[in-house]
Amino acid sequence: MGRKPPPAIDQAALERAALRYLERFSASRAQVLRVLARRVDRAVRADPALERAAILATAEAVVAAIVARGLLDDARFAEGRARSLAARGRSPVVIREALREKGVGRAEVERAMEALVEETGGDPALAAALALARRRRLGPWRPAAERAARRDKDLGILARAGFPRGLATRIVDAPDIAALEALRAGEG
Repeated sequence: MGRKPPPAIDQAALERAALRYLERFSASRAQVLRVLARRVDRAVRADPALERAAILATAEAVVAAIVARGLLDDARFAEGRARSLAARGRSPVVIREALREKGVGRAEVERAMEALVEETGGDPALAAALALARRRRLGPWRPAAERAARRDKDLGILARAGFPRGLATRIVDAPDIAALEALRAGEG
């Protein structure tokens, strides 16, 4: 049983690979380039006669064409990813770092964070911390009999998630869920 031949590595094959990846995943420009670079590296390992630099230049041209057609947009990716991470209770610091790791530029990250501020009514950290507390049943979402005994653990969960101590304390020590909703509405 022989090894499978390396995948084709011409411009059309790179474009098919990039579009197939984008069909399955929301991605940044840098992520698509990394996927194509791995494909190029596999082909070069299989056939050392191939010129890696020239093929990578072709991959960059393919990605540029996909961006020009509007199928790949770092700003749209950043906004969607920031919204998703905030809904899962990630702090703004963690969201910024996650976007940078995905290869999103600083300007797109800042625009995504500004959009998050608008969507949350001004404080994305509070909205994300409340989402995390609700999901993990921290503070007032925890049964009253367990709250005092679990206070430090609840604070630790929020701290490890990247939220400031003051915010974590306000959430964990809130008397009830209504007080947190009032805090979110700006009444507290």
